[in-house]
Amino acid sequence: MAELVRRMPWPEPGATSGDALITREWLVTNGLGGYASGTVAGIITRRFHGYLVAALPNPLGRVMMLNEVVEQFALPNGQCIQLAGEERAGSPLKMHGADYLTEFRLDSGLPVWHYRVDGFLIEKRLMLPHRQNTVYVCYRILDGEGTVKLSLRPSVNIRPHEAPVSAPITRPYMLTVVEDQYEIIAQDLPPLRMILYGRGAALTIDRLRTQEIVYRIEESRGYEARGDLWSPGYFQTEIARGQEATLVASTEPWEVVRALSPLDAWDNEFDRRNRLLADADPAVHEGAGAELVLAADQFIIRPAGRLADTARAQAAGDEVRTVIAGYHWFTDWGRDTMISLEGLTLTTGRHVEASYILRTFAHYVRDGLIPNMFPEGEKEGLYHTADATLWFFHAIDRYVELTGDRTILRLVLPKLLDIVDHHLKGTRFGIHVDASDDLLVQGAQGYQLTWMDAKVGDWVVTPRRGKAVEINALWYNALRLLEQWLVEENRPDAVPSLQQHSERTWHSFNRRFWNEATGYLFDVIDTESGGNDESLRPNQLLAISLKYPVLDRVRWKPVVDVCNRELVTPVGLRSLGRNSPDYKPRYDGDLRARDAAYHQGTVWAWLIGPFIDAWLKVYPDNVETARRCVEGFTPHLGEACIGSISEIFDAEPPYTPRGCIAQAWSVAEVLRCTAKVADFSVSRMQAPELANAVK
Repeated sequence: MAELVRRMPWPEPGATSGDALITREWLVTNGLGGYASGTVAGIITRRFHGYLVAALPNPLGRVMMLNEVVEQFALPNGQCIQLAGEERAGSPLKMHGADYLTEFRLDSGLPVWHYRVDGFLIEKRLMLPHRQNTVYVCYRILDGEGTVKLSLRPSVNIRPHEAPVSAPITRPYMLTVVEDQYEIIAQDLPPLRMILYGRGAALTIDRLRTQEIVYRIEESRGYEARGDLWSPGYFQTEIARGQEATLVASTEPWEVVRALSPLDAWDNEFDRRNRLLADADPAVHEGAGAELVLAADQFIIRPAGRLADTARAQAAGDEVRTVIAGYHWFTDWGRDTMISLEGLTLTTGRHVEASYILRTFAHYVRDGLIPNMFPEGEKEGLYHTADATLWFFHAIDRYVELTGDRTILRLVLPKLLDIVDHHLKGTRFGIHVDASDDLLVQGAQGYQLTWMDAKVGDWVVTPRRGKAVEINALWYNALRLLEQWLVEENRPDAVPSLQQHSERTWHSFNRRFWNEATGYLFDVIDTESGGNDESLRPNQLLAISLKYPVLDRVRWKPVVDVCNRELVTPVGLRSLGRNSPDYKPRYDGDLRARDAAYHQGTVWAWLIGPFIDAWLKVYPDNVETARRCVEGFTPHLGEACIGSISEIFDAEPPYTPRGCIAQAWSVAEVLRCTAKVADFSVSRMQAPELANAVK
């Protein structure tokens, strides 16, 4: 494979170097849900920034184990430089190493820093080995004469990763030392094990407490924003040109920590990443598509916490897999997983893991529903969703169609029949089919059941209770898919009943959802207030984009055209038309202000998928517009979380990225559409040649 490198623009046009360094972030994950993350400048700005967030067995969940490593280099001329910056209460922001930083890049998705000072070129790299709660931080001297003394100070406030940064350091930390192995032990948690590979490496104990660090992003979001860190001391070693030193920190047993040398660990990880690229759709072997293949890898995990589920699956010769919805704070969500499955696993050639994900969620079906989400550190899911289960049908269809593997279909078919039966009869949260028109109703007081699920306290921002347009598009698609599968599997007994329901749903949908006055679909009909919601939203695109579109073909073009005109942006679709009185152009402020804007105009990257699917159905000869929609995300790969795609964006230029810095369905849908547009273009070009060949 060709070398895959993304270099951060240097210096960034129109901004000071400090702006770029503190607003650009990096993320490395470990396939368990754990991660390391920070700013390019090395300044902590979020509660989630740290060198090792370990994914531990429930009820612990993900735990911030190593918050910071402060690096200092003492040069032969007596000059001492510090790489990481800091921001503390009552003091100005200190960038420290920013003046020496000459390059930041992702090398096959892994962060690399270059610093040049007094003739020395210093390189820093970071990596988490796959499925280990371990981090390797490597420092090398690439150029320069003489020996440099490196000092590394690890600092901690061990806590759940989502806990406030103000959580006091109350537990006594115990430091144990056995030869060159060091452990920081916090009560009831695995030890943080550390070792420094380097010439003459040693730890000097001085027990330093750094007080009132300011976490500026937490402050801007209305959360606790000041906290302390504790350090047992600092490591020291010496390195010269061509030499390196590597700090390894881990919660794994020592025999695991020491099983790989730093060089072997890096070689193995690069080999793994090269295999990921080689297995993916050829259309995404290079450029931005290849970067998204590596970004997709960050979300597919074996959940470290749910040990009972792992034991159950392995006893059956299976594996547990799921999808982290977004970093830093999301866990695995059913809706996000099913929407993301094709892009994350099928476009990338990870078919076996796709089957694991589907079987994992099939195990959790309760009362005709798959879980909406799994709370951090919990064993059981929460089921308050009206659409995740219907997306489950879509995900199964994409898997079966693209892999030809019908074994899983036969396995889950009884569950799918049970799901439809529960929806027809009625299940939790008021989810039921209205017998008068066969449209699906959802809604329960105090719950947000569609993907537009913002809630602050008791305030459900967009309740959408009633008959929501995308819920009924998904319902019709599920009925038709189940009908198709029963015929293919020679199970005709239930087909006539399903046909009756699907036909009634189709007729009712087209009679009741079309809004003649506006020329597009109602967003919700039969609302709790008794009327119909005329809001212009992207949800209606699912009535066209799915395999079995519920909307009459004669109405596809006006829907696609109005969405293209009013909702499409370079980074996804607005969640609400700009003419609505509820439209919010920016997503910022405290939690209440942000959630008020979350689905009221805010741009969502994942919606580019349904739009492109619908667009190519209406305008199959205009692939160029679809290509431009995908390529609009390429500049974003150099901002926010470098190499990934954010959850949301402001609704107006400059479309500032917001929310999670890396979101599963954002990456998945852009990746899927990148491959689809490329493959679609090839198929359109080949079609005349094939026709001529037949003649």
